[in-house]
Amino acid sequence: MAPLRFSANVSWLFPELPGLPARLRAAGSSGFEAAEVAWPYSESPEALARAAREAGLRLVLINTPPGDREKGEMGLGAVPGRQAAFREGLEQAVLYAKALGCPRIHLMAGRVPRGADRAAVRSEMETVFLENLRHAAGVLAQESLVGLLEPINTRSTDPQYFLDTPQQAAAILQKVGRPNLQLQMDIFHWQIMDGNLTGNIREFLPLVGHVQVAQVPGRGEPDSPGELNFPYLFQLLEDEGYKGFVGCEYQPQGDTAEGLNWLRSYWDRRGRPQAGQ
Repeated sequence: MAPLRFSANVSWLFPELPGLPARLRAAGSSGFEAAEVAWPYSESPEALARAAREAGLRLVLINTPPGDREKGEMGLGAVPGRQAAFREGLEQAVLYAKALGCPRIHLMAGRVPRGADRAAVRSEMETVFLENLRHAAGVLAQESLVGLLEPINTRSTDPQYFLDTPQQAAAILQKVGRPNLQLQMDIFHWQIMDGNLTGNIREFLPLVGHVQVAQVPGRGEPDSPGELNFPYLFQLLEDEGYKGFVGCEYQPQGDTAEGLNWLRSYWDRRGRPQAGQ
């Protein structure tokens, strides 16, 4: 069983530093070999690629653009009437992914429109999402890229988000039926929505292309106080043969580098993956 590979989510880690290039440098100095960023679009792709290269990092995940944040948008994939904007955002994400050498793009589903009843619009939103995902799969396949679907919990983080359980995401992936679309498993969201992590991980891991971690309920480091036993979960991922990256998408409870003792302990115990694994 190979040790897990971890990536620093620099949209969350090193918040004491002002910009993405500085955070990438800090991630590299902290021992990471990979990084991910939610929205890289405030920087030029060339500047980010240079910063990652200088830090000795590879970029492994970005998101599609969120849309109009001032109007409350958080992704556009399933939002009726925003298909053209989703496709424009996808093209921008592909441009960045190619420049960054980043193989995965999280295709954000988006929120139930304000004032709408979730149950009443569910069918229409799923139809829009399926249409957009089929389009995205074709675009991504031309560039040998993978698209990811991430359920986000609607109990605490984003009550209006359309895609909120692994079961819903897996059913949509089955309907689309494209091999370059996979599931993004954020253990924080899965625990809040459904629990049953051992069963859900074993059931859905064959569909998973990326994992993210944070403690529940505070969304801090894996070794911060909370209800999840991460040594057990990391062992479970190893035992189940997970080969992708585990993204550190959590809110540091203090200085980011000082809060990485959990990861250093893992590396001391399991070693680090060899280059190319």
